[in-house]
Amino acid sequence: MLQRHISEAVLAAAGQNPVVTLMGPRQSGKTTLCRALFPGHEYVSLEAPDVRLRALEDPRGLLAQQGSVIIDEVQRVPELLSYIQIAVDENPQPGRFILTGSQNLLLMKSVSQTLAGRTALLRLHPFTLREILGMPPFDVADSISSTTPISPAAGRWETLFTGFYPRIHDRGLSPREWLGDYFRTYVERDLREVVEVSNTRSFESFVRLAAASTAQELNLNRMASDIGVSQQTARRWLTALETGFLAATLPPHNANFRKRLRKRPRLHLLDTGLICYLLDIPDARTLALHPSRGAIFESFVVSEFIKNFSNRRRDPPLYFWRDATGHEIDVLIDLDGRLIPVEAKSGETVPPDAARNLAWWTGIPANPAKGGLLVHGGNRRFRFKGFDVLPWFIA
Repeated sequence: MLQRHISEAVLAAAGQNPVVTLMGPRQSGKTTLCRALFPGHEYVSLEAPDVRLRALEDPRGLLAQQGSVIIDEVQRVPELLSYIQIAVDENPQPGRFILTGSQNLLLMKSVSQTLAGRTALLRLHPFTLREILGMPPFDVADSISSTTPISPAAGRWETLFTGFYPRIHDRGLSPREWLGDYFRTYVERDLREVVEVSNTRSFESFVRLAAASTAQELNLNRMASDIGVSQQTARRWLTALETGFLAATLPPHNANFRKRLRKRPRLHLLDTGLICYLLDIPDARTLALHPSRGAIFESFVVSEFIKNFSNRRRDPPLYFWRDATGHEIDVLIDLDGRLIPVEAKSGETVPPDAARNLAWWTGIPANPAKGGLLVHGGNRRFRFKGFDVLPWFIA
């Protein structure tokens, strides 16, 4: 099993809280991680129909037979959370209950109603690239590290085409086939438990349109019109993607520096392999030539930042910045008021104008921020016109 960067945070939370709740998309590795970190805990999976029936009919009996326990897919029996509340009030031993759940919306609602103040909430995403490479987490506050980076055996396009779901890497599976099955399972099963969808074909069209719009400003009116649904429906479906950890929207940063800003958020799908599947990109060679390769690379960089912050139990402080004249910054990281601009360029070489937007943004007279990051598709890291250039496998 690969070392997961969130492990330290999970163990620390279990040392302080009677309940730890680990959320994340299906197949992100929650069960494997919990069983590895807590080998002395009993394991109960609510996916099994007989166990689920017992949890519904005799929750006290089920919990009474367990000492410390991992309860997998707890959103399948949200009623069990009330009995866990009673159990931890009687015995608040730290780390007693480790809960996992795949559907953020349902689970968060249940947890907030019953376990507030008793549980630590953590989010586990699929692998980061640095986890796959066996590297330590990326520290954006110290972006140019003295350690020697480990260059991936696979190139960037093969890596992005494969995506980051653990099962693909653990078992050497075909990403195209596995992701196809994964997406169909999500639509046919998980989605129906989160939001009502009367026309799954329209929803699939919406998700494919979202994939085609990754790394672009979100325009729900246009998306709704293109697939023939109401804006309200499109918004509800987007919420389902976000709460299922499949997509994220970066809000525009409110620092205008006397500029008129665009107000729409920027949409990113979070797994590049899934984007490739949804766009019907058949292999890495096609991805390298695809018109969306730059947008997919940008979403990869954003996804790595999101995972990195989540692994440290921090809400990702990520924004984007674009003014009415077209000047934009792909990502703004707001570290307690310190703004770090990031540009993503998928090419292996860094052309002379690669840092143009970074230089323009940091050159605004009212802007106190200086410096920034340029993540490119090459393997070198160096300084370029006052900015840190990082290879694609560092972000």
